[in-house]
Amino acid sequence: MSEEVESLVTSSQSHRSELVENVKSFTSGGFGGICAVLTGHPFDLMKVRLQTNQASSTINAFTSIVKTDGIRGFYRGVSPPLLGVTPMFAVSFWGYDMGKKLVSSISNIDDPAKMTIAQISAAGFFSAIPTTAIAAPFERVKVVLQIQNKSNQTSMVGAVKSILATGGLRSLFKGSLATLARDGPGSALYFATYEYLKQKLSKDTEDGKLSLMAISIAGGFAGVAMWCGVFPIDTIKSVQQSSNSSISIAQVTRNIYAKGGVKAFFPGIGPALLRSFPANAATFVGVEVAKKVMNDL
Repeated sequence: MSEEVESLVTSSQSHRSELVENVKSFTSGGFGGICAVLTGHPFDLMKVRLQTNQASSTINAFTSIVKTDGIRGFYRGVSPPLLGVTPMFAVSFWGYDMGKKLVSSISNIDDPAKMTIAQISAAGFFSAIPTTAIAAPFERVKVVLQIQNKSNQTSMVGAVKSILATGGLRSLFKGSLATLARDGPGSALYFATYEYLKQKLSKDTEDGKLSLMAISIAGGFAGVAMWCGVFPIDTIKSVQQSSNSSISIAQVTRNIYAKGGVKAFFPGIGPALLRSFPANAATFVGVEVAKKVMNDL
């Protein structure tokens, strides 16, 4: 009887430990996401302006925002991502940890630290699946807010009402497939690059631990690698989500190519790359710091 009780206690402790780890992944991811938005939103705004033909160059996007709305204008449309990134990044980093456990189980790996780059990439891709359900509607609202003229400027609630009035709930989720097509391979590149650089940089330290500077470097390059790999599909997503009419990914792709060939898929890549390093450096610093604080409690 005592053995049965001991088994139940062990099982209960195991479930509790797993729950605690899930909460840590969820919370640290959310905090990292907030750090990313506050750091990178101005660059993201300029990127979307360029992708949707609201500006002719990065300098033009910058000066037009300052002229129209002042410095505060760089945070136009920040509410949807700020409200959305907490659950979005939380789910992403939680999904990544779940992905690592799934891949480890399938591959019979007892320690996730021993995973190959390909296995880490698979876990990263998995993280994008649950994240898309949250990311797509917030991305849709963010894009609509970012392309508004001052004459028809509205709030986040007003933008949501307008989207729903125009096309119903389905319209709010416009671009979901494009979002998944971007975030799946993007997350694979993102986490694989971070883990690879993290391993390389930790070898240079005596105790195997990373400094905040090393975490920033690994996180920053992870963001750059992600955007370099998926920028064309991000352009397709932004154009599709900025449209008030129903239009397929294939039609958007044809329209973009017809306007300027391959080059037309890369407007705004300058601001995106400028944003990606500091924003994702801030993300991983936020995640690692949040994890350390919770582990020390």
